[in-house]
Amino acid sequence: MPKDRPNRIERRLSAILAADVAGYSRLMHNDEEATHSRLTTLLAAAIEPTIGEHGGRIVKNTGDGFLAEFPSAVRAVRAAMEFQTRIRELTTADAEDRRIAFRVGVNIGDVIVEPHDVFGDGVNIAARLEGIAEPGGICISSSAYDQVVGKIAAEFVELGEQRLKNIARPVRIFKVMDRVTVRQRPVLALPDKPSIAVLPFQNLSADPEQEYFADGVVEDITMALSRFPWLFVIARNSSFTYKGRVVDVKQVGRELGIRYLLEGSVRKAGNRIRIAGQLIDAETGAHLWVDRFDGALADIFELQDHVTSSVVGAIAPKLQDAEIKRAMHKPTENLDAYDYYLRGLPKARRHTVEANDKALQLFGKATALDPRLACAYGMAAWCYTQRKARGWMVEDTQESAEATRLARKAVHLGGDDPVALCMGGYALAFVAHEFDDAAAFMDRGLVVNPNLAQAWMLSSWLRIWRGEPDLALDHVAQAMRLSPVDPSQYGMLGAAAYAHFLAGRYDVASSYAEQSMRDNPTFLLSICSFAASSALAGRHGQAQRGLTQALECNPNLRASNLKDLAPFRRTEDLATFAEGLRQAGLPE
Repeated sequence: MPKDRPNRIERRLSAILAADVAGYSRLMHNDEEATHSRLTTLLAAAIEPTIGEHGGRIVKNTGDGFLAEFPSAVRAVRAAMEFQTRIRELTTADAEDRRIAFRVGVNIGDVIVEPHDVFGDGVNIAARLEGIAEPGGICISSSAYDQVVGKIAAEFVELGEQRLKNIARPVRIFKVMDRVTVRQRPVLALPDKPSIAVLPFQNLSADPEQEYFADGVVEDITMALSRFPWLFVIARNSSFTYKGRVVDVKQVGRELGIRYLLEGSVRKAGNRIRIAGQLIDAETGAHLWVDRFDGALADIFELQDHVTSSVVGAIAPKLQDAEIKRAMHKPTENLDAYDYYLRGLPKARRHTVEANDKALQLFGKATALDPRLACAYGMAAWCYTQRKARGWMVEDTQESAEATRLARKAVHLGGDDPVALCMGGYALAFVAHEFDDAAAFMDRGLVVNPNLAQAWMLSSWLRIWRGEPDLALDHVAQAMRLSPVDPSQYGMLGAAAYAHFLAGRYDVASSYAEQSMRDNPTFLLSICSFAASSALAGRHGQAQRGLTQALECNPNLRASNLKDLAPFRRTEDLATFAEGLRQAGLPE
């Protein structure tokens, strides 16, 4: 007789969707039968048919959730977006404390498949992503993002690389913003001066690795335009949310609240470069100016100046040439130093230890080639600020001293460089606690460039540490208007939370902190603000949940080391903050 053939393990690459009900235990505690009935109805009316329509299958139910498998990430994310919309529509009339909302995580992975289950890291990552998503929200991994970006009608907010429980390597995470969320954005009134956004330029170079260079060109043109005080210039962070998308210029104009858009492309080949641009009236869609500029790579700054002056000339033809020239600024004559600086910028914006280390190396190479490159010193100081804020410093004393050295270099060399003045100034406040000098340097940077949204946001945090809540709120409002769709808006919302906390408005502070946490569930400053505000407002259950989340992010957090996280200058501010967290359950 033939021997039995061994069972063969089936593996395949699948898109895995994990979902569960937010606050299920609380809902069941309030009303078991009604919750069970409502959940059964939503599964039958909204979830199961939608998953089937998009070619997926529910592998298994998990009591308050389910696991589904799809043949592609596009189908999985579309299904998630659609059933989340259907659930919102079906639960609109429900009381808020009884409303069912699902959290969803989507990942692509090589999984082991059985008839009624799937196994493997691909499944585990999807489940961890679901835990990070906000109620009614969707989080996806970078593997899923790479497959869906540009293929579905959604926006994506990067939450950075995060370490997930029982997953060996960090996972880069994106939050999905669907049509409903986008439509709910408030209509922004046009500013009382000419307003413009510079959209990401296409990289037409043969080498896709030159993407950083095209982005750097856009950043420099944006910075040059920002220096005109009579212009209102949208921040780079908001403009770059449209990267890789086919855009409707009128819709972008409405979303950003601006009149003009600059689009373009960069082609770099050998030692030659071509920059093409077109200025568009966002209200009418009319092209006001179209041109291209060719030259040697050594002339890159001159070419950027040509683009800037052409845009300015089209918007305000009566502007004097002398005023245009005053706004132009060459960061360095050394193109290799400039290249290292551009390579460091995207690394500095990635919230991982590895990216931070790489950014410091690149900024160090830039300053080695040009010891007077103030903006590179400023960004290096900013990297150390991030290391301190996120608990990444290994040698605290040594690294803090290096941060202070770099910050002082930046502000003393960068007399007219807003990046050097603002980033270096903030490092002096956060790391060295030199609050008055920091305020002077940051104020000077905002005079040089009144359109620098990140500087307004950092200045708002500086005002919090100095104990000036009203001024902090003014600066937060300015940052939000300059960058209305900023993926880093959680930082602005967090600053607003602290400003209201200092003013004794604990309910309002808790609300702002909660909004910030929805955008970034691992932003420790906002989590602590939420816990402290909730405790002082008398919501102790909410405060304890917040503190649990804070300790998951930083198990070493204690009342005795709070000043490392929140360097309040006034002892009474730190004492109030510590008291709120003690009431929430923070150990000494």
